[in-house]
Amino acid sequence: MNNRANADGRISKKQFILDYREAHGLAEAGVRELRLIQQELRQRLAAQPSLSYIAGVLRQAGAQINYEDRYTGPAIPPAYAGRLQGVLHFRDLATAEDALRKLDGAYRDYELAGDRSGMQLVRKLVLHGKKRAGSLAGNARVNEAKRREKGEIANWFRVWLESRSLFFEWLEIRKQTEEFERMLPGENPSEASGSVSKPREK
Repeated sequence: MNNRANADGRISKKQFILDYREAHGLAEAGVRELRLIQQELRQRLAAQPSLSYIAGVLRQAGAQINYEDRYTGPAIPPAYAGRLQGVLHFRDLATAEDALRKLDGAYRDYELAGDRSGMQLVRKLVLHGKKRAGSLAGNARVNEAKRREKGEIANWFRVWLESRSLFFEWLEIRKQTEEFERMLPGENPSEASGSVSKPREK
């Protein structure tokens, strides 16, 4: 591979991954391909970035990635990318509600069109959001107020998955409860984001 070096003469992990993709003509990649890249990085750069990081670099470069974990969401086929790519964000309660409204609207349109693949993809995205929010809610490194918020958001995703048709009526009632209102004073939009993207590795 013709790797391009940084100013200090070292090859960055990201550039190594991009060059590997180009050299091997990787239009798509699954766990096997990601592990091969991880192994090459370990051998050549003495580095071992996570599979999530490698998947993220390849996905940003346009490759179709068949891999997901709590950081990396389900692959979105090109036919659905225009509407669904980047929709799942939950920095705070307001952005979580906005994301669910957009995803719910997409689900309804796919349902009317009889597009079962689109419906399943929306459910996969919501399920991923639930898992990611739940993970943040249980992370001791996140402050207590933000953990409560992420736990609330995880519950929203859960209720949508279980009772989609009643979700927004339930949500309006939920937002009027004392328990919900007690959560609001500690909210600080500048705190750690709950986006599904994993913190960038350098």
